[in-house]
Amino acid sequence: MAIEWNDNLSTGVDLIDEQHKELFRRLNQLFEACREGRGKGQANGMLKFLEDYVVTHFGTEEKHMKEHAYPNYVAHRSQHLAFIESFNDLKRKVKDEGIGPFTVVALNRIVVDWLTAHIRKVDREMGSYLKGKI
Repeated sequence: MAIEWNDNLSTGVDLIDEQHKELFRRLNQLFEACREGRGKGQANGMLKFLEDYVVTHFGTEEKHMKEHAYPNYVAHRSQHLAFIESFNDLKRKVKDEGIGPFTVVALNRIVVDWLTAHIRKVDREMGSYLKGKI
């Protein structure tokens, strides 16, 4: 169930696009591990990566939006906060119940579905605004 990077996901801002591509690489490594029966062992690493990623990546986007007076900053940031809340719910569930098949399904729903939709619409709009400014 690999996820492919394509031009429909490009924001036109190199640093942001590279961070998105790294997320896709990591998710594909997790999906490959699941196909090989090693998913449970990889899930904790993915959760840790995502903890760091949301801080770094969302911080990068929000810094650029604030520095360049992006008019949709508040709405964009609220989507980041909603993602973080969903992700924190997943982490609590893993802490309480351990890693199980639900973990990969939840990662897929929360990360792949949400972020792909977010990148296609919200991040691309932000990228169009920032392209001429960065």
